[in-house]
Amino acid sequence: MSVHDDLTSVQHALDDLLRSVSRLEQQLGGGLEIRRVRTDADHLRESVTLLRDASQGPAATQRPALVTISDAPYDISLWTDSDDEGLGARGRHAP
Repeated sequence: MSVHDDLTSVQHALDDLLRSVSRLEQQLGGGLEIRRVRTDADHLRESVTLLRDASQGPAATQRPALVTISDAPYDISLWTDSDDEGLGARGRHAP
């Protein structure tokens, strides 16, 4: 199954869930519990919509550009004003 097919299947299942929640809401009234279930179902619908949008966007089909890192040694002058990592500052002694 493709991602599109899976997302469509999830969307159909959510539609069925929301219809069932609506029927329960009519039968049980609008109590706190049914409102929580409705809110959760609505959040799921929004999340699936965001997921569908993300899967169809250009970022989903394009790979990030690769960055080449040279094997040449770095210029030592880049670190003249820094401390030796893990060793503390020059000229200071441990207690």
